[in-house]
Amino acid sequence: MLRHLTVARPDWQQRVEKVGLTYHSPGGQIYWDESAYWEFTAAEIDRIGAATAELQTMCLAAGDFILDNNRLGDLRIPPAAAEKIRATWNAEPPALYGRMDLAYGGDSLKLLEYNADTPTSLVEAAVAQWYWLQELFPGADQFNSIHEKLVAKWKDLSDFVHPPVYFACEDSDEDWMTITYLRDTAQQAGLTAASMEMEAIGWDARHRRFVDTSNRPMETIFKLYPWEALLSDRFGAQALETMGPVQWIEPIWKMLWSNKALLAVLWEMYPGHELLLPAYLDGPRDLDAWVRKPLLGREGANVTVKLHGITVEDTGGRHSDGGFVHQQYVDLAAGGNKRVVLGSWLVDGEPCGVGIREPDSYVTTNSSRFVPHLFR
Repeated sequence: MLRHLTVARPDWQQRVEKVGLTYHSPGGQIYWDESAYWEFTAAEIDRIGAATAELQTMCLAAGDFILDNNRLGDLRIPPAAAEKIRATWNAEPPALYGRMDLAYGGDSLKLLEYNADTPTSLVEAAVAQWYWLQELFPGADQFNSIHEKLVAKWKDLSDFVHPPVYFACEDSDEDWMTITYLRDTAQQAGLTAASMEMEAIGWDARHRRFVDTSNRPMETIFKLYPWEALLSDRFGAQALETMGPVQWIEPIWKMLWSNKALLAVLWEMYPGHELLLPAYLDGPRDLDAWVRKPLLGREGANVTVKLHGITVEDTGGRHSDGGFVHQQYVDLAAGGNKRVVLGSWLVDGEPCGVGIREPDSYVTTNSSRFVPHLFR
């Protein structure tokens, strides 16, 4: 894995905007950074894919473990949701995608967390870096079949969803472009689809159903909106009540994986595993260097990094009040002077691509730079 400096395309802003990456410079700060790129070997890509697949298998076992041992309380999941989580875990309703964040030091891969419910940085990983590759390095390859896998998955789901498939999110540029892209993949698969804000979803009390702005019943809803937030909303009870007649993608069982308590459960099940970092729910125990993460945190908020008794970073922000996990600290710059987080993408549980983030600080946030990659 080598980092190369290069010259950005003179009109790179217009080029990435053309393929949907409109949030490339939030607040004037560079987010999409093509002044550098990362080069892998084919063997390294194979290793990343194999590690991601192995971790996915371990997470499936962890879901069974949590439910079989009544450990939902450790995840601070509301008791009202427990029955629906169990039911959907067993019934396996439509699920789409996820992103595992990995630390890669050249000689080791470690799971940092699993973004299984509302993963973003999708447009840049699936589309923007692919067009960058085709224009500048047409003879090289890229670990990136995300788009093809998404279209294929929607085709697989065509007999199980109830069109139109509604794509809903909060009002932010990144979220809007993410659901616009996902809606496009569904339409390429032959499905009818529509987009709307989460707060525009209506409730028909007479017929006990969710409706769109034209009062039509909504039966399949892809929500780029965390399950813990949905359940705490004023219509959270109705979301549970209508589950079944309404298909939510991602399904509610994804709460088992999007919760960072998963890291401690995995370490309990697979102590010493080469792809895992020690992680605990009851404190740092004997860890000398650790990262404290909220179980339901998002975008690097409310994370504390402590190295040898010294707090080196403590981020602000908001998170649901649901406890913390302590995970062993790992140096994200072990292979050089740039911190790197690999976002390993899965569609339908299968590894299909990588997106690379370069945080300037110890904690990766939503503003940490995205840098393209290739392999030869």
